[in-house]
Amino acid sequence: MAVRFQDEAFPILKEYLFYQQTIRQKSPKTIDEYFLDLRTFFRYMKIYRGLVPADTEFDEIVIDDIDLDFLKTIELNDAYEFMNYLLRERENSAASRARKCSSLKGFFKFLSVKKHYLDKDPLEELETPKKKKALPKYLTLEQSLELLNAVDGDNRDRDYAILTLFLNCGLRVSEMARLNYTDIRSDHTIRVLGKGNKERIIYLNTACINAVNDYMRVRPVDGVKDKNALFISRNHRRMSVKTIQAMVYKYLEKIGLNAQGYSCHKLRHTAATLMYQHGGVDVRVLKDVLGHENLGTTEIYTHLSNEQMKNAAEANPLSKVGTRAMKKKNN
Repeated sequence: MAVRFQDEAFPILKEYLFYQQTIRQKSPKTIDEYFLDLRTFFRYMKIYRGLVPADTEFDEIVIDDIDLDFLKTIELNDAYEFMNYLLRERENSAASRARKCSSLKGFFKFLSVKKHYLDKDPLEELETPKKKKALPKYLTLEQSLELLNAVDGDNRDRDYAILTLFLNCGLRVSEMARLNYTDIRSDHTIRVLGKGNKERIIYLNTACINAVNDYMRVRPVDGVKDKNALFISRNHRRMSVKTIQAMVYKYLEKIGLNAQGYSCHKLRHTAATLMYQHGGVDVRVLKDVLGHENLGTTEIYTHLSNEQMKNAAEANPLSKVGTRAMKKKNN
């Protein structure tokens, strides 16, 4: 990923991406997203400004010649024209447009506030497209138990441990793949390396302790390529994100949930929902368990509870009865 932007980005953009990588410690995936978003913007600007022949393929437009003089000409209206292009021509969703908007704002804030290359931030007033607030999808308690009971096969102890950690700790799949056996501590906690290399400590309940202990008794040792990895694949390598996802899909399919939009991330939602609704966990504690930066991200689970209460009220057989029914009875 780093090679990609080093080859194609102009010097000031490289400076920004290296800053995000080394100082802000953003993940390679995030850095790549920043680069792709900004590359799309500057490719569009070259078309918008008539700097490339009209018949030039969009993907063939190079941006390595963008300089500070060009950046100084960017105005707020340019960004809004770009947002309109994303909506009309590329049919980007609100979420995709919001991400690109965030990438643009971050870059120009860096140019003006951090580096003082610009006298003022031209995109300071750029508004982010509103995203539809969809409630998270999750497994019910009964479905969670069914999923755990579906585990079988040669790797049942490993798979059961992974599913147990997903459903009890709310880990991201990338966090699960990065776990080392040394991350599990004698005080029944586990060290988790989350987004942006941020570390958090999660307490393991009895189910997690028992599941991990059962797996550790059969965890391969001889011939293992990454001796620190907690979860080992059949090829004696650290289980990758894709391998873990494939395993989860296999068991979801086994209980009939594969075609209903469930995934590893839905198991994270499940853990959070079970802790909040059944365990009464405070939303601020839940924020730390999940590794969210902002409380607002975690509060979606309180909205979920409110939505369920609304649905419960609507499910009442008297919910559609109006005053007219009462008048008819009195007549």
